[in-house]
Amino acid sequence: MANIKRYFIELSYDGTRYHGWQIQPNAITVQEMLDKALSTVLRQPIQTVGCGRTDTGVHATEYFAHIDVHDAPQPPEGGVEEAVVPFPLQGVRGLNALLPHDIAVKRIFEVAPEAHARFDAVKRSYEYHIHFEKDPFRHGYSWLLRDKLDIELMNKAAAIVMEYTDFSCFSKSNTQVKTNNCKIVNARWEQTLNGIVFKISADRFLRNMVRAIVGTLIMVGRREIAPAQVRDIIESKNRSKAGTSVPACGLYLTEVKYQPPNPLKGSEI
Repeated sequence: MANIKRYFIELSYDGTRYHGWQIQPNAITVQEMLDKALSTVLRQPIQTVGCGRTDTGVHATEYFAHIDVHDAPQPPEGGVEEAVVPFPLQGVRGLNALLPHDIAVKRIFEVAPEAHARFDAVKRSYEYHIHFEKDPFRHGYSWLLRDKLDIELMNKAAAIVMEYTDFSCFSKSNTQVKTNNCKIVNARWEQTLNGIVFKISADRFLRNMVRAIVGTLIMVGRREIAPAQVRDIIESKNRSKAGTSVPACGLYLTEVKYQPPNPLKGSEI
């Protein structure tokens, strides 16, 4: 009987040239690139399971996936010495050598067989970055916005968003999810040296949800609508009532938290 071990992989990626995380036909994705590199290193077909989807062009500074590895990788002919090197010890360097510059593996560690990168995650955090003056070094990594925004009003509206759980109005249609309910535990705008950043955390997110929330809050910041009108938008459950989705370039998945027993606190190999 084959010996199967489960590993978590922590990585980060620049999503600019990818059509999101999940494998798609006729489109390059982060998962596709990682699966190919893993299959090469381990010399067996590997399919990763990610902690969630990210849309086209969205970045991740912290992302987790898990894989199941059958037995030890077999060495090529004449490569006897390589067989004694455990996968996690040579996996990070080997994977990064095969992956493109915009995907980086940070660590690989063995977890319990039942640990699951997606279903065990209890909180996910995103940031959306905006800058107000042209900056060639932020192009593609933050949204350049010319408008003046009232951050105080935007934070009043963000507090209202946190009072609700049904976010149908911020979700793409036909997403085939069982529920549009999410529990948001943090949503706030903060001033940065060169702009502003929106930080939001929840147990789960719907497709396009963060970008739609940001677009709606910007309407408040521009004084196009009052903070209280955000209630009407959410209670309408109608996507057409909410603001336009902001560009993907400013959005980052920044943190994934897991329920006890936390697989991320296990011994790293």
